[in-house]
Amino acid sequence: MSSLREYLSQKRAALLARRESQTGGPVPLRASVTAEGRSGVRRIRIRDFQILSDSGPDFAGYDLGPGSPELQAGVLGSCVTHIFLIKAAELEIPLDSLTVDVEAEYDPRAQAPGNTDIPVYPQNFRYEVRIDSPASDEELARLHAEVERVCPILNLIRNPQEIKGQVVRAVSA
Repeated sequence: MSSLREYLSQKRAALLARRESQTGGPVPLRASVTAEGRSGVRRIRIRDFQILSDSGPDFAGYDLGPGSPELQAGVLGSCVTHIFLIKAAELEIPLDSLTVDVEAEYDPRAQAPGNTDIPVYPQNFRYEVRIDSPASDEELARLHAEVERVCPILNLIRNPQEIKGQVVRAVSA
């Protein structure tokens, strides 16, 4: 048995236990991002984790981490991969390997004055999933359909929602 198959067995047990213990209701998600002093590097803090986001040298960055559009592609790939694992465990579809590649385009010219015909957001997202599995084509098609149905980030990109923002003046010490 492959180590991924063993993991899927553990994932299934955890998934079933989690479903039994859930009382319902939304789970709050929080992130805090700080622009670092002289470098402009964005330090993303989520729970006890930190991720650096930066620009390349051609945009006054130090290339210390991916930019936001790249992170979005990575977040989509991470979510699609995780939901494939969850659904494979739930449906008891064995997987020996799983890789998800995501591509999209982002045109930085959109931020320049007069380029109103160029979208200011990444677009044309697409992903490719490479699976090694003894499952039938029908089982893999069912797995893919379930992932497409429930993947949170995939569906967020497909069905955007309103995001509210505000500016609060910070007082310097």
